[in-house]
Amino acid sequence: MYLDLLEEPVPRSAPRPPESVWDYPRPPALREDDRDVRVECAGQVVAETRRAVRVLETSHPPVFYIPPQDVRTKLLFPAVAGRTWCEWKGSARYWDVIVGDDVRARAAWSYPRPEPGYAPLAEFFAFYPSRMDRCTVDGDEAAAQEGDFYGGWITAEVRGPFKGAPGTQVW
Repeated sequence: MYLDLLEEPVPRSAPRPPESVWDYPRPPALREDDRDVRVECAGQVVAETRRAVRVLETSHPPVFYIPPQDVRTKLLFPAVAGRTWCEWKGSARYWDVIVGDDVRARAAWSYPRPEPGYAPLAEFFAFYPSRMDRCTVDGDEAAAQEGDFYGGWITAEVRGPFKGAPGTQVW
């Protein structure tokens, strides 16, 4: 229901126009994204895809969700404290990313059975950029959303101010 295809494909070599997070909708919208989205941890590529879904929500940088086929799921283990509830997407499950002896607790999450409007996210994985070594979109490194609650990826085209830092919970 909320999954919007790219209206007009943007050539991969073309810069993306700026996006203000204050123009993103509430409830959040889902957008397909065919750019190369890559997650690295402890010298390993944990995930890489050109089939990501971006979740766009007012005041937050986008979160990239990656299909399970494009994630090295053998590196993901259920987190001990592992569930939260989103009023839009439903119950989230958290995952530790473990590469050898390197453990990144609650570094990823998924929605095994999302609410009906968010069914395209079922079993996809999202990663906190602050808990990974490197997260990129078409080779450009994404910065982590401050506060890390929502796990947003700040890329070159995304403009704030962003909710999440201390003192921003009331705006």
